[in-house]
Amino acid sequence: MPKENFTSLTVSEDFIKQIDEAKKDKGYSRQEFLTEVLREYASISTQPYRIISGENIGSEHPVYVIAEIGINHNGSVETAKKLIDMAVDAGCDAVKFQKRTPEICVPEEQKKIMRETPWGTMTYLEYKKRIEFGKEDYEKIDKYCKEKGIVWFASPWDIPSVDFLEEFDIPCYKIASACLTDEELLNRIKEKGKPVILSTGMSTIEQIKKAVNILGEENLILMHCTSTYPTNKKEQNLNVIKEFRRHFNCPIGYSGHESGITSTLVAASLGACVLERHITLDRAMYGSDQAASLEIDGLKRICSFVKSIPLILGDGEKIVYDSEKSMINKLRKK
Repeated sequence: MPKENFTSLTVSEDFIKQIDEAKKDKGYSRQEFLTEVLREYASISTQPYRIISGENIGSEHPVYVIAEIGINHNGSVETAKKLIDMAVDAGCDAVKFQKRTPEICVPEEQKKIMRETPWGTMTYLEYKKRIEFGKEDYEKIDKYCKEKGIVWFASPWDIPSVDFLEEFDIPCYKIASACLTDEELLNRIKEKGKPVILSTGMSTIEQIKKAVNILGEENLILMHCTSTYPTNKKEQNLNVIKEFRRHFNCPIGYSGHESGITSTLVAASLGACVLERHITLDRAMYGSDQAASLEIDGLKRICSFVKSIPLILGDGEKIVYDSEKSMINKLRKK
């Protein structure tokens, strides 16, 4: 007799044989095989989604496009506004910035290294301070985004930056790949109780699972990412998106650093329900992220394409369309 609140399940001998074959071929135990089957089923039958500023984000909803402004504003609010305009014009859902406390985030051995910049020769610490937005700057950005009707948030790289961003009541947090192993930062962000977007570049699957365990899956969006700028084709490994969908019960997205847009479009077709790309006014501008960023034409093409993905993919039912019927008598002999 089954235990109380449990249902007995009768399976065929053939199914048992499949389990035993899987055990031989892959080294699975029966329990491990069933776990894999259930995970695969869950990835198809349950479609987790998250809500950011009233927008549902998940595989059954329109792809959510984030324009990563990051530090491509080079410390200029006016440049940031132009990048916001670019994102709005292209049809993006959100813009994202990066927030740091330079004294904390710049490694001690790099602080005094001299650097040539458009504003003269200065230490690396002085340079990072030069391009960092303060409260007055973000007040202007907050107001401008509200006027333009676009969501904004940021990646905090340290705990004071988390508390700083809370003053603006941002709708979610993005955790940069570089911060995935910073458990203190992850815990502080989790305390805020908001949706979290986690990038996974330069991280092992064990490190990713540990971060997910800290943050929890119920409020998480997980982003496949490779942290090289630009990323070459051999290292983009977009099939990780499918693996993430099998192993994590949360929406899966893609944060790309490649040149061009092809890989981003492929990522969306593989099921990435969030896309993030760096944007720039001109890839020739000064800054470490500009060359791997998109200009307006590429950004527009991504936004235009992803809106048509559900229409292109269809419902998976194979039928003869009315538009095909006229061709049957014309082309089919038997």
